[in-house]
Amino acid sequence: MVLCEFLNQYFPLETKKETVLIYINNGQGRFSPTPTKPGTLNTMRILTVIYEFPPVGGGGGRVAESICAGLVKMGHEVAVLTAHHGNLPREEIVNGVHIWRIASFRRSPCHGDMLALGGYVFLAIPAGLKLIHSWKPNVIHTHFAVPSGAVAYCLSRLSGIPYLLTIHLGDVPGGIPEKTDYWFKWIFPFTVPIWRSASKVIAISEYTRKIALLHYKNLEIQVIPNSISLQNISWKEKQNEKSPCIVFAGRFAPQKNLVNWVRILSQLKDLQWTAVLIGDGPLRSEIESEISNNDLQKRISLPGWILPSEVDAIMNKSDILFMPSLSEGLSLVGLQALASGLAIVASEVGGFSQLVNNGVNGFLCPVDDENAFVTSLKMLLSSKVKLASFQRSSFALLENFDLTKAVAEYEKALEETVLSKDNKKQ
Repeated sequence: MVLCEFLNQYFPLETKKETVLIYINNGQGRFSPTPTKPGTLNTMRILTVIYEFPPVGGGGGRVAESICAGLVKMGHEVAVLTAHHGNLPREEIVNGVHIWRIASFRRSPCHGDMLALGGYVFLAIPAGLKLIHSWKPNVIHTHFAVPSGAVAYCLSRLSGIPYLLTIHLGDVPGGIPEKTDYWFKWIFPFTVPIWRSASKVIAISEYTRKIALLHYKNLEIQVIPNSISLQNISWKEKQNEKSPCIVFAGRFAPQKNLVNWVRILSQLKDLQWTAVLIGDGPLRSEIESEISNNDLQKRISLPGWILPSEVDAIMNKSDILFMPSLSEGLSLVGLQALASGLAIVASEVGGFSQLVNNGVNGFLCPVDDENAFVTSLKMLLSSKVKLASFQRSSFALLENFDLTKAVAEYEKALEETVLSKDNKKQ
């Protein structure tokens, strides 16, 4: 926060009421400047600040991507300020969303270390100020209180533009204790102004909201659940002649409990099944060793960190989502499982209770009860009739997570955020 005060004192942001230039796709894959008026309430100009955005990062980035695209379809202009990685274009338009990627010292598409997080904050603030000066957004929408929220906080303090904060489970002390508890010992006091200065705070699940209120008391937090597009999705009966395929997708991090995932499957060798572990991360070598130690190399494949479209293709061909996670918010992979018509076996933690009707479309098991996971998987692997019934029930739950409804709620929340600034002026 000291950085924003320094910038505000020595490099004040000038706001001029003049026509500005933005870049639009001219249909030939190139950007051409087109004069536009600053955004109005009917057509908002929304700057999304997020440190990881597809194809970089996990489910939170995909949630942000779908919201941005949905807001563009509703007639708004959306720009994204995110971190660059590898050979990705520094600037491009995808689904009508203008993406700017800045250097941030990120070395992995699936994992951001402290250098990457700190680098994003340090470089995104001046880049964001430049973008605000030229593009003149009405509102800032940021995902993740840390590190993206720190950028939004500074940009808002320096420009006067209000921001809406969407919080994910990792933003909350105790949400993912094995990942963030050590960080929060040091950074928690600095996160309080980020939360309290936001015009609105949105949680991606009721579970995330509840634990957030334990630490950020007397704060109004609205819930807009993670959602998925229902467009072009229809029920297709699974072909159960083949061996059932068990799937997982996500970061190979302690939170996901993947070494135990392999150990549990090793107790089901007498049944017919194959499995796919989609993703990558710091525990990959340990997971590979566990697969080898249990002689499961021919049963379990590891395609690595692949494109979202490739994840969807594998999910559509699979039968069971298995997630023995230690903690979860409202898992986007779980929503993808509903859309793909998969039975779900998951830990009885966090947002899984919103995705699994126990004994109807899946099973929820105590996270430390290995036998419960083994028994649940065995029931589905041993009965094609039960598996098919659970799969149909999963698909039926999908209508509760319609992206169109979520985008409309975000549009309303963003409009209220813009109006909150206008009301303060009056």
